[in-house]
Amino acid sequence: MAALIFPSDWLKNWEKSGKNEFLQFCQDIAGKPSVHELVKDLQTALYELCWHVIQGNLKVDVAASLLADVMDLRDDLPSILADVFSILDIETSCLEEKRKRDHFTQLVGACLFCVPDSVLKERLDPETLESLGLIKQAQQFNQKIVKIKTKLFYKQQKFNLLREENEGYAKLITELGQDLSSNLTSLLVLENIKSLIGCFNLDPNRVLDIILEVYECRSDQDEFFIPLIKSYMCEHQTLCHMLGFKFKFHQEPNGETPRSLYHIAAALLQHNLISLEDLYVHLLPVDSSIVEEHKREILEAKQIARKLTMVVVPSEKTDDKDKEKEKEDEKNEKPPDNQKLGLLEALLQIGDWQHAQSVMDQMPAFYATSHKTIAIALCQLLHYSVEPLYRRAGVPKGAKGRLMTRMRNKQALRPAETFQDLSRDVFTMLCYLGPHLSHDPILFAKIVRLGKSFMKEYQSESSQGTKDKMDSLLSCFLSIADQVLLPSLSLMECNACMSEELWGFFKLFPYHYRYRLYGQWKNETYGTHPLLVKIKAQTVDRAKYIMKRLTKENVKPSGRQIGKLSHSNPTILFDYILSQIQWYDNLITPVVDSLKYLTSLNYDVLAYCIIEALANPEKEKMKHDDTTISSWLQSLASLCGAVFRKYPIELAGLLQYVTNQLKAGKSFDLLILKEVVQKMAGIEITDEMTVEQLEAMTGGEQLKAEGGYFGQIRNTKKSSQRLKDALLDHELALPLCLLMAQQRNGVVFSEGGEKHLKLVGKLYDQCHDTLVQFGGFLASNLSTEDYIKRVPSVDVLCNQFHTPHDAAFFLSRPMYAHQILSKYDELKKAEKGNRQQQKVHKYIAACEQVMTPVHEAVVSLHLPKVWDDLRPQFYATFWSLTMYDLAVPNNAYDREVNKLKMQIKAIDENTEMPLNKKKKEKERCTALQDKLQEEEKKQLEHVQRVLQRLKLEKDNWLLAKSTKNETITKFLQLCIFPRCVFSAIDAVYCARFVELVHQQKTPNFCTLLCYDRVFSDIIYTVASCTENESRRYGRFLCCMLETVTRWHSDRAIYEKECGNYPGFLTIFRASGFDGGNKADQLDYENFRHVVHKWHYKLTKASVHCLETGEYTHIRNILIVLTKILPWYPKVLNLGQALECRVHKIFQEEKEKRPDLYALAMGYSGQLKGRKVHMVPENEFHHKEQPVRSTTPGTVQNGPGKTAGTAAASAGKTEDGSADDSEKSKDKSQAVQKTASKTSSAANKVNNSNGSSTLNSAKGNKEKEEKEKTVKEKKEKKEKNPANTPEAKAGAKDKPKEEKVIDGKEKTPKADKDKRKEDKKEEKSKNDGKSAEKERDVSNDSKTKESVRVEKSAVAGPLKSVVPRSEGLESEREQKRRKVDTHSSPSHSSAVKDNLNDFKDSAPKHHPNHSTALSKSKEKDEEKKDSDKSRDRSKEREKKEERKDRKRDFSNSDREMSQEAKRRKDENGMSSSKHSKSASPSESPHSNDSGKRSKSTSKDKSDVTKPEKTSGGKKESRHDKDKSEKKRDSTGAKEDKKHHKSSEKHR
Repeated sequence: MAALIFPSDWLKNWEKSGKNEFLQFCQDIAGKPSVHELVKDLQTALYELCWHVIQGNLKVDVAASLLADVMDLRDDLPSILADVFSILDIETSCLEEKRKRDHFTQLVGACLFCVPDSVLKERLDPETLESLGLIKQAQQFNQKIVKIKTKLFYKQQKFNLLREENEGYAKLITELGQDLSSNLTSLLVLENIKSLIGCFNLDPNRVLDIILEVYECRSDQDEFFIPLIKSYMCEHQTLCHMLGFKFKFHQEPNGETPRSLYHIAAALLQHNLISLEDLYVHLLPVDSSIVEEHKREILEAKQIARKLTMVVVPSEKTDDKDKEKEKEDEKNEKPPDNQKLGLLEALLQIGDWQHAQSVMDQMPAFYATSHKTIAIALCQLLHYSVEPLYRRAGVPKGAKGRLMTRMRNKQALRPAETFQDLSRDVFTMLCYLGPHLSHDPILFAKIVRLGKSFMKEYQSESSQGTKDKMDSLLSCFLSIADQVLLPSLSLMECNACMSEELWGFFKLFPYHYRYRLYGQWKNETYGTHPLLVKIKAQTVDRAKYIMKRLTKENVKPSGRQIGKLSHSNPTILFDYILSQIQWYDNLITPVVDSLKYLTSLNYDVLAYCIIEALANPEKEKMKHDDTTISSWLQSLASLCGAVFRKYPIELAGLLQYVTNQLKAGKSFDLLILKEVVQKMAGIEITDEMTVEQLEAMTGGEQLKAEGGYFGQIRNTKKSSQRLKDALLDHELALPLCLLMAQQRNGVVFSEGGEKHLKLVGKLYDQCHDTLVQFGGFLASNLSTEDYIKRVPSVDVLCNQFHTPHDAAFFLSRPMYAHQILSKYDELKKAEKGNRQQQKVHKYIAACEQVMTPVHEAVVSLHLPKVWDDLRPQFYATFWSLTMYDLAVPNNAYDREVNKLKMQIKAIDENTEMPLNKKKKEKERCTALQDKLQEEEKKQLEHVQRVLQRLKLEKDNWLLAKSTKNETITKFLQLCIFPRCVFSAIDAVYCARFVELVHQQKTPNFCTLLCYDRVFSDIIYTVASCTENESRRYGRFLCCMLETVTRWHSDRAIYEKECGNYPGFLTIFRASGFDGGNKADQLDYENFRHVVHKWHYKLTKASVHCLETGEYTHIRNILIVLTKILPWYPKVLNLGQALECRVHKIFQEEKEKRPDLYALAMGYSGQLKGRKVHMVPENEFHHKEQPVRSTTPGTVQNGPGKTAGTAAASAGKTEDGSADDSEKSKDKSQAVQKTASKTSSAANKVNNSNGSSTLNSAKGNKEKEEKEKTVKEKKEKKEKNPANTPEAKAGAKDKPKEEKVIDGKEKTPKADKDKRKEDKKEEKSKNDGKSAEKERDVSNDSKTKESVRVEKSAVAGPLKSVVPRSEGLESEREQKRRKVDTHSSPSHSSAVKDNLNDFKDSAPKHHPNHSTALSKSKEKDEEKKDSDKSRDRSKEREKKEERKDRKRDFSNSDREMSQEAKRRKDENGMSSSKHSKSASPSESPHSNDSGKRSKSTSKDKSDVTKPEKTSGGKKESRHDKDKSEKKRDSTGAKEDKKHHKSSEKHR
């Protein structure tokens, strides 16, 4: 800076220009305004000039003259120069060069005329002054300075103590204490105070202290003292220190700070006369001790909670209580004085929220408000803040309330006028208050009502922009509910009013908002506050106390206690109650009854707690064995149903939970929905219905409610309405249905991966049952408009939503019924006509209008090929009708009406019942009776209309484009089987529908074939069912058997209901001729044979399932057998066979599988009870005794003569072009198969079971001798291939009634595949026994050589219903199927009726079957024979296949010409032609073993194919008829006839 201000050029050219330039510089600076920077420059310039003089660069006199010129420029320049001299004095005094010091002294001396002496004396050192001569002696000068300073600063001039100047202080106190109500102002008093200070020399600080003391005594006079202090004081720090000293004075032990001191400190803080930071340090306790205290409180609370949850011995409990009391007494003795909290309370009382918030921020959360005084002060401040808004928007109608006066303090918090103002301070204060709002229930109610008012405004607001602004307020209210309202409710003592008030606010939130709040309340809130930790422990302890004593007898007092406890802490209470219910399900009823004292909020919390318990991820929903649903889930489901029915709890959350679980592919929780619908709507789903209940379920809604369910659930109107509203309001009805329908299969494919098959079946059943139940609820409770609006058309359901067809029609069926009825009512109103005929026409018109779109929609559900046989109209009719449409359950109506009459009678006889109650009950019963009778009448009219409609439709139901077999297959596959396992009523419906189609004489429908397909092979159907499905399937079979048994029981009934019906035709013509000719009908006796065959096949299938060892097979067949027990078994020997096998099951399964053991025991007991109703076989169907008998104990091995007429007529196909040779091939293979089965069965029986009870020892010996002789003949004949038994067994006669049915069947591909697999399994299991079976087959076939040849002649004209092209393709499949399904051997006749077991009867098939020959001798021969026969069969098979392709079917015309003659012959035959159609002597054991020897018998049968083909071509129908007549007329010469026939055949 020296270079800039005083450059060296000035000094060099001082005389020329330097002096002038320096002077000019000083003049420029002096001319400008006095600025700090300019003064500094001037000082620097003077300093530089003087420094050059000291250095000797400039002469002293030159500098002195220049300084004299400069001094004139400004008035303050002497003082500035004196400052410069003062600096130079210090600097030069430190220098060692005396010359420079001398230059300084000379310069100052030369300038004495410029600077006054007094200024120099102030600023220069005394030694310098002495050297300049301004003072005499420096030492004396220093002493004088000390004396003056002492006098000025340390000698007391003012009076500090009151006693020193008592008059002055007395006047001061009088001045401050005078009456301030007059026009006395603080300025006037201040002037008087100043006068007193000056007059009496009063200490000003002491005066200020006295002012504060008087203010403390008159703390209500803020308006006077605050301005006085503000105008009196000069420094904030002084006032702060004075207050600090006052607070320090009260920090002594046992000292108590007066409230007035807190008040004046707060007032001074509010008016910013002191700062909080300065005052805070003077207050005790320190913050660190407050934090420690807070932590200690939390720890103590947790310890108390732990002690409450621990199991303590009573003696220890009393000791602990005594200790706790001592501790509490110690605490209550003298709580430490917390000055910070006192100041905070004062701040809140005067409305200084900003400073109060700052104080609270220094402390732990909720520490300050945990003190009641602070909480109450904050609540009071909140009252003032919300008062205007509450008066405007929160006061309920009719309420007055107490008005709050505004605070006098003008600087207090500004109250809220609008909802937006709440976010300024009110929400913040509430958050600081937290759970301690419980201290002021009135403020609690005000906040809740404000929230309620805001929610109404929010919901009614239509402007989106305003609504977006209000969203922030909504989130604030939710936060307040979470952090303040619910925790405060927990600390309130059972205030039910507050709970209801809060529900009024909460119910305006969606349920997911509420549940989120409850979740926070239950799982997080109780862990944040020490008080709440204690409250939680106390609530659990109290809940345990109540639950231990809760019984059915003390429900009312216990319910009151539960209600009282739930008003404040419902989440904790319900959590414990639910945990107890999950362990002890017998608590459900008393708990549900005890919940009647709950508030609405508590019910809502209960719903949340139940859902949370259900969704608990730590709980397994399966038991440890993984086969059953856990009991805790079942208990909670039962509780759900009971609670939601009895109390008005919102269902949306629970229903949405179930829906979400289904979306996630979890079906366990459907149990909840099932229980809720059952309890709330009274719709019960069970497959264990009695026949009476099932009958009642086919009636109207009133009959269902009265007689269809196990429990008479009454008063479900309100609860079912609530359930319906919840489903419709939240759009859950259709999604639940669709998810359940889709989840049924998902159970198997998605859930069933690692699960036990038993559990998968249960889950599938649960899903299905709930769907049926839920669909039934919707159908009966939704209005027509609601239902139609929500359920889409059936093609949309199936194609877009991928709903299974049965479920889709189940959902759509009520819609069709509603639409038809509404359309029918419209037509009736449009044209008024009372005649019945007109009504029927209108009904049919309504059906056409409604169902035509459905007929079009169903076409897309299946391939076009399906509609070649079934019309869409027939398909839609089947799926759209119910049992309600087909028949009126008159018996059920009568039964219920009689019950009501008995009730009325009982009421009349009851003398104890009050009269008014009697009257009410009688009125109720009479009203119900009238309703039932009206309902019956209405249903009767409806059924008549439906039957009339079906009568008109039936001609267009079935087309004759393909075979009747194919038509029946599609009908069963697409209609009957899916629906018969859908529900118990549907099972009955399917059976009744088949009967109805028969009764309507529907064209192209073969009733006989339909029943045969149902009964023939039930193994696959039974094996693929779940437990409940098997019950329904059994019920279906039971109804089908009921019909069949009715026809079987009486010839008159049969002739009336079946005699002239197209369904019992045995000849199918291409022309569509459907009857009229008695010869084409199946006569009564043949029908009895057919029924016996069905019973036999049911027995065979049952025994097969029982022998598999598979859990599902055994369980399902036992269930089915139990269901069909009223109608099966009817034949004694079949019943004995079943009884034997079932007895074995419960012996085997007693320890392994207890549920199977229980089922088997139950069935066995019932079966024994039914034995009295069983009849011998010859009573069940007419069984002709053999024409001749060789020896006692043997069986006539003559030709089988079963159902001759039916067999002959069934031989004719629809196109009349079946092939004789092809048929003979099938028959020969069936013969060999049967022979193989019977022979192996004989060996099996002899090896395991021993001899039969009916075979005497003599009979066995004769059999052995005969077998030896025949054996030798066979071995000789076997050497010639042309004379093998296989070649001679051209066409063994099968049971004739089977020809009627099975001969016509075209086996569906699925059935063929199943049978193939079944045979393969049987074969693989029994390879080890093949050699023995081959031997038996060889022996057996030789003995029947002549019989088989004749039978081939008889069987020639029998024709398959399968067209030629189809027959060629499926030839081998048909052979295998027939061998597997034709169970009864045709060559057996006259078997004893009293066989004990199928196994015992097996040896009676053939007279030459014996085990006399040892197995070791026969094995070698059998191996050789079988090897040769296999080689020959392969060669002949190739030749035969080539010939098959070139077959000529030219013999059809000749057959038609002989038809009349043949029918005449057949009609003339008596029933003596028939041997038993399905002999029990071939047990399922023998049949199974026959299957096992499939490979051997097949190889041997293949050898005969070329011979059979050629024989079939040459033989005419006439010749065959002749041979049949000869055989019939000459029974005694059968052996000769057999040989002749065989020669002719060759």
